[in-house]
Amino acid sequence: MPRARRGNRTVASEPRKSPAKLEIRTAVPQDVPGILSLINRAYPGFENYSPGQVRGQINNFPEGQFVAVLEGEIVGYCASSRIDEAIALAPHDWATITGNGFGSRHDPTGDWLYGIEMAVDERRRGLRIGKRLYDARRALAERLELRGIVFGGRMPGYARAKTKVGGPDLYLSQVQEGKLRDPVVGFQMSNGFTPIGVLRNYLPFDKASGGFAAHMVWRNPYVDPNEPAAFRVPRGVESVRLASVQLQARPVKSFEEFVQNIEYFVDVAADYRSDFVVFPELFTMSLLSFEKAALSPMEAIDRMTDHRAPIVAELSRMAMRYNINIVGGSHPTRTEDGSIQNVAYVCLRDGSVHAQEKIHPTPNEAYWWKIKGGSSVDVIQTDIGPVGVLICYDSEFPELARRLVDEGARIIFVPFCTDNRQGYMRVRYCAQARAIENQCFVVLSGNVGNLPGVDNMDVQYAQSCILTPCDFPFARDGVAAEASENIETLTIADVNLADLTWARAEGTVRNLSDRRFDLYRINWNKGARGDPAANVGRPMGMKSPGGG
Repeated sequence: MPRARRGNRTVASEPRKSPAKLEIRTAVPQDVPGILSLINRAYPGFENYSPGQVRGQINNFPEGQFVAVLEGEIVGYCASSRIDEAIALAPHDWATITGNGFGSRHDPTGDWLYGIEMAVDERRRGLRIGKRLYDARRALAERLELRGIVFGGRMPGYARAKTKVGGPDLYLSQVQEGKLRDPVVGFQMSNGFTPIGVLRNYLPFDKASGGFAAHMVWRNPYVDPNEPAAFRVPRGVESVRLASVQLQARPVKSFEEFVQNIEYFVDVAADYRSDFVVFPELFTMSLLSFEKAALSPMEAIDRMTDHRAPIVAELSRMAMRYNINIVGGSHPTRTEDGSIQNVAYVCLRDGSVHAQEKIHPTPNEAYWWKIKGGSSVDVIQTDIGPVGVLICYDSEFPELARRLVDEGARIIFVPFCTDNRQGYMRVRYCAQARAIENQCFVVLSGNVGNLPGVDNMDVQYAQSCILTPCDFPFARDGVAAEASENIETLTIADVNLADLTWARAEGTVRNLSDRRFDLYRINWNKGARGDPAANVGRPMGMKSPGGG
């Protein structure tokens, strides 16, 4: 070994280390495209997860998802959640126990680790990637002192052998005894898992397994099975400061004057060290006040689309300059097909810009402005975690908020624009319901005042607020803060995201974990895996470890 001198001493030189070619690490949201690409390569011809499902798995239990990365490319993925023993060891199916693939049944007090997914790139067989991922999952179970790991493993050899063996239970018994060979069950048994029975109707579309799965278990040798588990969620602090702008609709003489008005509130919110500041729906309509000619409703909304690019550029500049995340209300936007949508632009302090279209235009928007509804609602990854945006009327549809929470959102922003108290109360009551049923925070921001020369914006009514679930850790009446009615102001409150984690696991009611997935679930029409209505799915390949 070469020698080197340090002072008066001669020491051995440290060998140079080259970067690791194969790395096993926890998955992060930025891995979602790579994970989806891997699954397409590993299981060609079958429907993939949706990006939202993989985001949900990662966001709902970050430390339970692992990727294998070979020279910068994701070549393996292993997804897990924590589940209570009574659920994990009872009969179940994949869609029910995984929360329809989002990992939303994750229970931070669960005493078993449940295997949702295992995928390995066919091109990288021979590197023992599957075993490495199982080892990472096993190490996690040991570190968390869980009772063990459980999942449903495919039995792809069953369809060929069922006429000889008479049924799935006998088939599994003969595989255990070595009389028959099953590539998936055999691989899992070689990795220390033991079948405890057969799960029926586990993956109905898995024809090779007849829809059956082996109920596989690995028991943690370091945990006494007779000692009652007593996992508790720590009452930690994950503080986030939220600011809601109740904005006065006022005429302006130029685009620059409007930007100056908006920047004032961004500056003040940043001075209070807010993490987010949210503006109302259609807060940019003041830009029509300096138009010299009278415009019809369609001409007006068309003119507004011309301001989209400069508005987004200014909001992004402010987010970076003031180090604050800006939820830019909403702004009319012309899409590639020529239609107009109502879109919220979220400009983060890292310089990234995200868009969320309004899914449900109101009858008034559709009639006067020909606004079209969007087709996608997904979380936005921020430096404090995933958040969601529901523009005004969208908050009155509970399916959308549930989708965002399944993907991991703990804060939902609701920019709104209502012209009277009845309209406002519809949004307010529905937003409070969304906060309770999803055990999340909901932030409302609305316009006040009037714009007499702008059609459809004659008068506005608002009482912006920051809403919480209703349980012991939260504000009395479920209201962290609220503005006075119909005055321009900034409403600020600190919320603790850790309180949500506690409430979802140990609260007086547990709306998310108590859902009856065996009776109902929301199925999205894009054919994501686990959607029985779409009759899609991706059974594991014959050479795959498969299952769990």
